[in-house]
Amino acid sequence: MALQGLTIGQAAQVAGLTRKAVRVYEARGLLPAAERSPAGYRLYGEHDIDVLTFIRRARTLGLHLDDIREVLHIRDGGIPPCDTVRDLLDARITEIDDTVSELLALRGTLVDTRQRASDCTDVRPVTVCGIIEDA
Repeated sequence: MALQGLTIGQAAQVAGLTRKAVRVYEARGLLPAAERSPAGYRLYGEHDIDVLTFIRRARTLGLHLDDIREVLHIRDGGIPPCDTVRDLLDARITEIDDTVSELLALRGTLVDTRQRASDCTDVRPVTVCGIIEDA
């Protein structure tokens, strides 16, 4: 089934996105400017839906919009972007590993602080709460 002349709402629904997301992707250069109907409505075709679906899937993997734009640009140049995608996925994995490490460190600090908080009576002068001020 050929999809031609879909409004932004229809295109968003088919691609599994919101209208706002479609507008953002167009404004950020991930999607070419849509054709317009005589009444000024944006109109999208099958290729636009394919690109929007690709963007949604890439975002689900945690890729950043700038990274997705780079991949689309490479593909538009006629080159398979697989090497770039592998590099981007590796970078994203590293970012997530760093975030997990930071969260585990924060959790450790919270557990230690909570354990020390059992003895808190605020009998000494504090500004607001000794538990946080001593952390």
